[in-house]
Amino acid sequence: MNPGRFHLLLTADGGEIMHGWWGNESTARRKFSSWIGEYGTIPSACLVLADEDEARQVAVWPDEE
Repeated sequence: MNPGRFHLLLTADGGEIMHGWWGNESTARRKFSSWIGEYGTIPSACLVLADEDEARQVAVWPDEE
């Protein structure tokens, strides 16, 4: 069973903290924003939302620029 197309990963200090899978991009983007609010204060926190079907990053926080 496919867990979903969109994978959200939260890491800190080089280790995985949590992740989730969603089939709908809108839902995954809402979760991405929500997780920034909930976990953004963790030192060295990094969030990556990826489209696994297209093998690309959809969003990254903090911004890599």
